[in-house]
Order: sequence, then C-alpha cells, then structure tokens
Amino acid sequence: MTRETRETVRVRGRILYLTKDPDLLSRQLAGEDLDWDPSIELIDNISTDEITPGWVCYYYDETLARYSLVGLRGGRVEKDAIRNGGFEVIVSGLSKGCGSSRETAPYSELKAGIRLVVARSIEKIYGQNAQNIGLLTTTDFSVLDLVKKGEEIPIEFFTKGLDPISADIVRYGGLFAYNKARLEGRVAPPPVETEARPMTICEKIIAAHAIADAKAGRTGVPAVKPGDALFARTDVRFSHEYVTPMGASLFLQGLGEDAVVQDPASVFAFRDHLTFLDRVMSEEHKEMGLGAQAASLKTVQEEFCGKQGIKVFGEVERDGKTVGSEAICHNKVIEELGLPGQLVIGTDSHTCMAGALGCFAFGVGSTDMANAWYTKDVRVRVPQTVRFVLEGALRPGVVAKDVMLHLLSMDFFKKGDGIGKVLEFAGDGVRAMNMDERSTLTNMAVEAGGFTGIVEADETTLDYLEGRRAFDRETLERMCVRADEGARYDEVFVVDLSGIEPMVATPGDPRNGIPISSMEEEVAIDIAYGGSCTGGKKTDMDMYASVLGRALEGGRKVADGVCLYIQFGSQEIRDYAIEKGYIEVFEKAGATLIDPSCGACIKAGPGVSVSPDQVTVSAINRNFPGRSGPGKVYLASPLTVASSAVAGRILAPDAILENAAAENG
Repeated sequence: MTRETRETVRVRGRILYLTKDPDLLSRQLAGEDLDWDPSIELIDNISTDEITPGWVCYYYDETLARYSLVGLRGGRVEKDAIRNGGFEVIVSGLSKGCGSSRETAPYSELKAGIRLVVARSIEKIYGQNAQNIGLLTTTDFSVLDLVKKGEEIPIEFFTKGLDPISADIVRYGGLFAYNKARLEGRVAPPPVETEARPMTICEKIIAAHAIADAKAGRTGVPAVKPGDALFARTDVRFSHEYVTPMGASLFLQGLGEDAVVQDPASVFAFRDHLTFLDRVMSEEHKEMGLGAQAASLKTVQEEFCGKQGIKVFGEVERDGKTVGSEAICHNKVIEELGLPGQLVIGTDSHTCMAGALGCFAFGVGSTDMANAWYTKDVRVRVPQTVRFVLEGALRPGVVAKDVMLHLLSMDFFKKGDGIGKVLEFAGDGVRAMNMDERSTLTNMAVEAGGFTGIVEADETTLDYLEGRRAFDRETLERMCVRADEGARYDEVFVVDLSGIEPMVATPGDPRNGIPISSMEEEVAIDIAYGGSCTGGKKTDMDMYASVLGRALEGGRKVADGVCLYIQFGSQEIRDYAIEKGYIEVFEKAGATLIDPSCGACIKAGPGVSVSPDQVTVSAINRNFPGRSGPGKVYLASPLTVASSAVAGRILAPDAILENAAAENG
C-alpha cells in the first residue's frame, strides 16, 4: 500500500452506547460518560429508518448531520444531539442498519462526527455503505478499550474478515478514492483464480459478469466461490428521486462537473417514492420547509438525467389529470427492464424483487451507484447461498406473503445467520407460484438481511416474458441460468407448505411472524393498507377483490372506523384492475383507491398512521419502528389485510369468509 492509504487510526471522542434503558441513553446525551458493563442491554435491529427517518432523507448534504438518529425508538435523540455531543463512536446490538438501503443513514452519522460504529452484527448494505464513505465499522467490542486509552488502532482491526477489495476501500478511506486509484492503475483487485466447480444460480451469473480484463473490457471467469471479491459488469442500473440527487452530487464531486454517465441506455431513474407526499406531510414539516426541499428532489433528478441522457419513468397524466407514477421502480423492472441471467443494481433495498426473473439483483447505496454510473461495474463479494425447497401445496387462504413471514420467523434469521446470503427458492411449491407470488418471496429476502433472493427461471418465467421483451422464446430460454448439479449451499431447508397457516408479523420487525390463530387477544385496527411493491401487484388485486367481493355478497363492507387503502404498483396494474372490474368492487366495499406510486410504506402517501395509538395491518414488506407512521404496524398477506378491514380486527381470510357465510344463512 502507498502512503495515501490509512495504516492506523486514532479515535478520541466520546462513546455513545445505544442502550435499551432510555434514561441511561438520555444521561449520555446530556453529557454523562457511561462506564461500560457487558450486562447493559443494547438496542438491536436499529433500522436505517430510525437513523434517518424518511423526511430526513429529503436532504442529501451535510444537513443530514443535524438529524442523525432522530427516529430512534423512544424519541430520546433530538435534532443536533449527536453532532453536538462530541461523540465519535456509536455502539449497539444485533443487526445495525437493517431495512432500507439509504446511504443517508451512515452519512448522517459520519457528518455528525462519528468515525466508528461498533455493533454485534452489521447488515450488509449498511456496512458496505459505511465502507464506501469512510465510516469505520466493527463487531469486535475490544476496540472500545483502545478508544478509551486513546491509542492508535491498526487499520487491520477494521479490515479483519473483509475481502481484499473491501479491505482496500477501508484503507483508502472510501470507494471514490479507491476507484480513482484503480482506474489509474495504482491498485488492482486480485484476479479470480477459482477453478471450475459446480455453481449455484447466483454464482454462475456473477462468474459470467466478472471483470476479467478491465482495459480490454472482457468479462467472464471460469468459476467463482463464496468469498471471492471482484468487480462485475452491470446490465441494469436504476435509482429513484429519493436517492438520485445524493448520487448525482457524489458523482460530480468525486469525478468533476464534466463527468459523464457511461452507457446511459442501461441506466434508469424513477419518480415513484414521493409522488403523493404532499397529501400526508405534517404542518410541522411544512413549516420546516420540507415541502419545498422534498419537491426539489424531483427537479434535481430531472436535470441530472436530462443532461446525462437517462430515461426517467415519471408521473402520468390522463385527460389533463395526474394519475400517479408510471410505476414503482421494482414493479417496472419486473414488467419491462429485467431479464434472466442479468445483473441488476438499484439504489433501493428491494431491488432483490427482480430475482423472481432469475436475475442477480441487489440494492446498493448512493456511492456505489455514483461509481457504477461511471465504471458500469459494481463490487461484489460472492455470497453464500441458502436454499429453501418449498414442497407441498398451500392450504386455502395461505399465500406467498404468509410463506415469507413464516420463513423470516425462523431462528436462523432472528439470530442474523441470513445476513449477506442469497435466498434461493426452489421446489414444487415455488414452481406452482405465478410471477407475482414469486416476486413476494424475492422482494422480502432483504428483510432477512439477505444479499438477495432468486428463483430459477422456468416455463412460467418464459410465459411471462414472451411478448414483453424484444426477444423470441428461444433467445429467452438461452438467457436462463440454472444451478449446476452438485452446487454447494451454506444451508438447505425443506419446508412443507401445507403446514403454514395465515401469518402476521407483530410490530417492530418483519421477523416477528406468528400464526394468526396463536394471537392471544383480538387486535382492533384503524387502518388496512394494500399496496407497495410487495402488495400492489396484479395477483394482490385478485386477492383484495376475492375477499371484498365475497364480503359484498354477504352484505358486508369495510368495518366502521376502519380506513382501507388499496394502491396500485404500476399503471399496468391499475389498468388490469379496471379491466377485471375490481374498481367497482373496491369502491362499493368502501376502500379508498390510490394511484400508482410508493407511499404509505415509506410514510409518504395516504395510508400512514398519524398517532402512536393507531394500529395498521399492512401488505407492505417491513414494519420497523416509524415505518408507515408512528402507529403500530402488523404485516400480513393481501387476503388478511382485506379480511381484517371487513372484520375491523386482524382476522385470517378463512375466518371472515366463514363468518360471512354464516351470517348469510
């Protein structure tokens, strides 16, 4: 290594322990230094939503420092508390940085003065984002003794266990500095020398996309294995207005005002996350100027994309009226952009949804995307794969969302053993699912801390893609990638689908799944929300309509005091609901319909709660504290959401239909 890399660091500032005891936390924020005792309980599963709540992400510069951790459960961290507290170290429990891929989270910590994050485990995307911006992370608590003594800490402390590329990025202090050295030939990733071996689906896709010769532009190596570090050529790169401005700012800062996005035809941007924000923004936030700040994100994205020649999927007008966005980015990637065997990256943690097409798709942060705009590649450490063989048939009223809530409740995921791993779904149970249901499985792989989810492309995939893409069926078939016989998996779980009941994940974490039948008390609801990339697909519309249609036949509607919202994931899905006659069913049942967009899921559209005592049952993918508003969020299937809306309480779909039949004589 040259002198431009870091060999040691010294961290001198205060240490903030994010304790479960709120008073202990408040005392530290007030100036008291805590004498650390391992028996003190630290907060687990601190999501990026808590580090930088959705409204904080309307900023994309150093203003973020003022709001770091203001969304932390308990409400003890106020504006400027981290920045003005003299802290340089933050310590927490398991799964630091779970949830959204937003790089604003570690960036806010870094700009607030934090130099080191210590946690019992660190989620993949958050950890990679931290490396990219020069924020040190470790799971080794012994580093705290060195901090307290004010000693120099060898950089190896923070590169331990990392692949060679990640380790060099840490030494260089961030991805831009590393890539500058890489493009100038001053540093190079080690060549992949893995000999031919049976590979999983994702391993084969990575091997085919690996940069073998950067100067010649040659891709492809004979084989890869878990742990191999490399750069891989991307096929699709996309971002949305929530993130594009920060990526653009980093791109121009790091590469110069005249920097040009390479191969813009394979780059896409979406106006999909904040389309309906103005409908739910609080007066307090408006008075803070956040309305104008949020609106500026659309403008910044349009200007950057216009200059760079990037296609923007924007808002749609019909008969002079705006009818929402073209699509949520993930739905559009499935509908129009992705192909089997491709490598897809997006600045959103649910990019993994595209794995339903049989492609390797995963979320990245703003810095990764800014670099990929220029280099067309992305760094990858080949992940281990966990295979879920789903056998048997689902019982009536049980769907893919119930399957995922069941899987996420496994100790394997609760202990963090799924972090950074591919979830490969296979078996007769998966082959029996249509593309929408497969998309639910892959979409929620990230809720397990997974790298991505993937389903092997088959006849169902080809049936879906034929006519949607500019390729004939034979060409599409050649794109499909299948695992080799003898491929090695980190774990293999065989799951009997017939044993799964309708599920619900209790508030706080998608991994809190329990059968609805085991709920000890009735849970009355205020809001039922059917939408988002996870719950706003065509098959989801079929589910909402099936329950509400049966309810109407039995003389029932949405219960008094309950607001049911149904939101479409794309214009294509909206048109499908119109063609099927669902709109009339939804409206007669008392549902409020919302045009295509992201929304309540990220607290940016109708369907959000407005007070902590409100209860929502939702078809979205995550229910971390602060998600969809300050209220309590239960996750459930579209069938359960609709059933609960009619019942006025969380109720499995079979129960509501039985009740309707009984009441109808």
